[in-house]
Amino acid sequence: MDSFKVGALMVIDKSEKLVGIISERDYTRKVVLKDRSSNTTKVSQIMTKKIAQVDTDAGIEKCMDIMGKHRVRHLPVVEKGKVVGVINSTDLLILTVNEKDNIIEQLESYVSPGGY
Repeated sequence: MDSFKVGALMVIDKSEKLVGIISERDYTRKVVLKDRSSNTTKVSQIMTKKIAQVDTDAGIEKCMDIMGKHRVRHLPVVEKGKVVGVINSTDLLILTVNEKDNIIEQLESYVSPGGY
């Protein structure tokens, strides 16, 4: 994860089906804090198997709702049963801030002299 600067990895089986997700939090709680060896601990032993996920047509609000409900920071995006991407909490924060900035700009333009 560190090499790729990501906070989670999707675990995919041979048929490309999503079978789990392993996050920095999983690793910390299930390996580091339990004083287990990274060399002998299998991914299947520490990955999260009950995976919250969304389809490609999910909106920002739905993603935020699911992440909040399941208390996760990484949300696989699935199309026809295959992972096509991952949304994380930082992505959603940036999108939300940008959306709010656009609304503020439109309102400022509307109320400024020469606006609509």
